[in-house]
Order: sequence, then C-alpha cells, then structure tokens
Amino acid sequence: MTGSGFLAVDSGGSGVRVAVGVVGHGAVARRATGEPVRTGARGIDPGHLVAQVVPMARALCSEAGIGRPDSAVVGAAGMAGLGDALRAELPGALARELGVRRVALAADAVTAYVGALGPRPGAVIAAGTGLIAIGTDLTGWRRADGWGHLLGDCGGGAWIGRAGLEAALRAHDGREGGSARLLASAVAVFGPAAGLPGRLYPRTDRPAVLASFAPRVAACAADGDPVAADVLRAAARHMADSAAAVCPDADEPLVGLTGGLFELGPPLRVPLDEELAKRLPRARRVTAEGDPLHGAVRIATDLTAGTFALPCDGRMLCVTSPADGAVTPAVGPGT
Repeated sequence: MTGSGFLAVDSGGSGVRVAVGVVGHGAVARRATGEPVRTGARGIDPGHLVAQVVPMARALCSEAGIGRPDSAVVGAAGMAGLGDALRAELPGALARELGVRRVALAADAVTAYVGALGPRPGAVIAAGTGLIAIGTDLTGWRRADGWGHLLGDCGGGAWIGRAGLEAALRAHDGREGGSARLLASAVAVFGPAAGLPGRLYPRTDRPAVLASFAPRVAACAADGDPVAADVLRAAARHMADSAAAVCPDADEPLVGLTGGLFELGPPLRVPLDEELAKRLPRARRVTAEGDPLHGAVRIATDLTAGTFALPCDGRMLCVTSPADGAVTPAVGPGT
C-alpha cells in the first residue's frame, strides 16, 4: 500500500490495542491484547509496552503492506503522572525497532478527547471505572479529576458502585439513607452483607470490583428506587462540575461524552443532561465520533500528514523526533 504509514496505540486498564494505517486510508489493520502494561517504581514500564506493541506492529504492517510507519502515537493510561520513563525511552525504542521518525505520547484522556471531538475546542467527560474531564481551547489542556478511586474519580463507575454499596450497608444497619433494593442486589452479587469488607478490602482490583456494581445501581434506579436514583443524580452533578471546570469560554462550546459508563443509559444520561444544562447552558452536546484508539489514529494521521495542530505541554501530550531527541513544546501545523 502506498502512502505514509502510521502506528496508533491505546494502552489502558484492560490491555493494549494497536492499529496501523496509511494517510488517506485510515486504520487498515488492528490487533489487541488482554494484558495491561505493568507499572512499577519507574511508573509505566516502557520495556513491557515495547514487548507488546512491536510484535503486533510488525505483523500488522506486513498484513497491510506498509514498509514502516513514519509516525507513531501512543495514548496511555497514567501517562501524565506515571509516564516519565515512557517519555524518556519509548521514542528511541520505536525508532530502533520500527523505524518510526516521529512519536507523539499522550495521556489517554487526550486520545479520548480527540476520539470524541477531534481537533476542536470543547470539553469531554471520559467515564469508565474512573472519571476525568478534559478540555482545550487549542492553546492548552485543562483537566479535572482523574485522581483515582481513593482521592477522586467522582461520578465514575467505582464511585457509583461504592455509593450504592454504602446505601446497601445503611439498609443492613437500619440507618437512614439505606436502600433495601440495593442491599438485596449487593447480597446477590457479593454474598452476606456482613462479609463484604473482608471480600472487598484485600483485593488489588477494588476499583473494578466497585465499578461492577454500578449497573446494579442503575437497574435499581430504573425500577424506581429513590436512593439509587439519588446516587446517579449525585454522579451526574460531579460530572457536570468537572466538565464546567475545563470547558473553554466560548459562545457555544462542544461537550462530548465517552466511555463505557454511559452504557448505563437513561438512569445516568437523563440527570446528566439536566445537570449539564444547568452548569453549561450555552454548550452544545455532540455524539462522540469514536473511542481513544480512534483518537490515537486521528492524531497519528494528522502528525503524518503535517496537519497536527493540538497543544503540547510535555505531560498530557508531547511530540518527539527520536533521531535527534527533539521535543515539540508548541502548537501549530507541522509541529
């Protein structure tokens, strides 16, 4: 296949997804693993990411008839806070192994944003197990929340699940604010309520376990349980607060939603629409164009074609030329 090739990577909590393509043709081949990239004392492990990405990229390039990718974009969960080793080592590794000449490293919130809205100003709420809001006026990035299930991620799946389980235990104790429906649902999922702390606290995947209860909260809300409905209303307020914190000041800013949490449907989407209307009355809600891998592909296409025009700040998004070690700090076409 003729044309300039690119590599796009989405590294998240459930594994690594890779796509290759050619400018003008989009992504033409994709593969995925179910193994998340390890983190350790140095943050995200660049060697583990390279070990997963390079074999898939080579196979996909061969499958698609691409000699080598000119540009690569890697969007990774934790990039902003845990990506120092990745930023230091990954561009050179991709240059050696694949011949890549330009590399963009992005927080997964950035690829989620671009996947949802493209290179347009606005705000995006990315909600799954956790929650982060990100916005840009195309001169810089702003983020709100995304601090993890212990310190934030307010309104995300783990937050909703935890709030639902708290209401279940209130009902178990006979305290105000409890929900018998949520208690029955919690028992059905986790067993007797008194044993819940012992089954939950020792687990290393607590956020995912808590988030697994969020659909039960939504189901109880849909069945008319007022406590469950209040939990989702509170989640919607938190989401709207985060979106308002990052949304650029514009006459009609765009607001997009992305992430698996919105599959909860009307029990969450209806109160969220109402809360966004209160907090951002001038905003225009738009349907997300695609997911974070779609965003990585979009960035890779623009980078390869020389039309890249997103703000770079060194942590949320940076572009390097591995051959000379240059880092792009500024904004503008071709940067």
